[in-house]
Amino acid sequence: MKFQKSIFAILLLLSSLSIKAQDVTESRFGKGLFNVIAKDSSYSANFTVRMQSLFTSDWGIPEAGDWEDAQSNLMIRRARLKLGGFAYSPKLKYKLQLGLANRDISGASPYTSNAPRYILDALVAWNFYENFELWVGQTKLPGNREQLISSGSLETVDRSLVNSYFNLGREMGVQLHHSTNLGGNFLLKEAVSVSQGEGRNITTGNLGGHQYMGRLELLPFGDFDAYSGADLDREETPKLAIGLSYEFNNDAVKTRSNAGSYMVNDEGFFETDITTFFLDAMFKYRGFSLMGEYADRRADDAFARNSDGSLTGDAVNIGKGYNLQAGYVFGKDWQVVGRYTNIDLDDQISEAIENQYTLALSKYIAKHKLKIQTDLSYTDLDLGLDDNLLYRLQLEIQF
Repeated sequence: MKFQKSIFAILLLLSSLSIKAQDVTESRFGKGLFNVIAKDSSYSANFTVRMQSLFTSDWGIPEAGDWEDAQSNLMIRRARLKLGGFAYSPKLKYKLQLGLANRDISGASPYTSNAPRYILDALVAWNFYENFELWVGQTKLPGNREQLISSGSLETVDRSLVNSYFNLGREMGVQLHHSTNLGGNFLLKEAVSVSQGEGRNITTGNLGGHQYMGRLELLPFGDFDAYSGADLDREETPKLAIGLSYEFNNDAVKTRSNAGSYMVNDEGFFETDITTFFLDAMFKYRGFSLMGEYADRRADDAFARNSDGSLTGDAVNIGKGYNLQAGYVFGKDWQVVGRYTNIDLDDQISEAIENQYTLALSKYIAKHKLKIQTDLSYTDLDLGLDDNLLYRLQLEIQF
């Protein structure tokens, strides 16, 4: 109830701002419910609401050939409120994003003061000198491209299995971003971060070491929207972005570096150094889009142990995976996408190799702000494990 009252208070405050500021810069679908600039230009505020309604149905496919009964589910996959703009100067920007859906707020534990994880982003970005920006707060780390693409700007219903196994998500810390023109249209973008290393909304402080990450991105043919799926702009000339990221989590205490479960032992927490490497690319040209991603995670000691050397049962999710997907936007903004994903965990963790094949169809009514998406995925698991068939249908709307 307290949180619901807080949300209501925020809505009242934003309504008040829109009336008092009077200078509404834009008021149309997809550009925010409120979008205002103060009369003295001392601040701006943009308030956005987005929702995803998802239907899923999946079947297990035993080797005997008799399909198991289908399991189906209807859910609100995401429901989010976003507030952003600048304060005092256009060079000082802020972003606050709250998640209201169950899958957004799940994960309450003693490490989050047993409170739901409502806060997704709470960030201040300061453009303090030329092309340098300092970010402070909680937001996505400069990791893999698929994670950096907003869940509302995907060309499929959801991200791939590579992202599920290896992404590093959001963290509390500081980041430094910079961009450089290397001549002509050739751009180089760089980002480095230092963060707590245990995920978002943690209140118990740092339990292991810290997490360090860097990302480089090359755009040889000029800047473009490399962080959204589908070439809805139908780029007139070929556009390419190549990125690589490297993460080092010193004395990590969770099974997926800063995500997964805590590795608890008889002395408190098992600690090990974890590294994750990403290589990704995005290509767009005249309605055609191609995205590829490779991930590799390693650990000094993948198996959590007690003080006497006995195993606790927890293990770091080490191994590698890659994802390739291509799509084309036809007339009237219909898009077809094909995706192949391979997950190959270290043999010490799992000898099963997971292959997933996905065919997706999207209808963009107002680009990514209003769209209907559906996909069908077949997951092939070897070593005698049951295969799986998954169908999904999703409606996305953003005001």
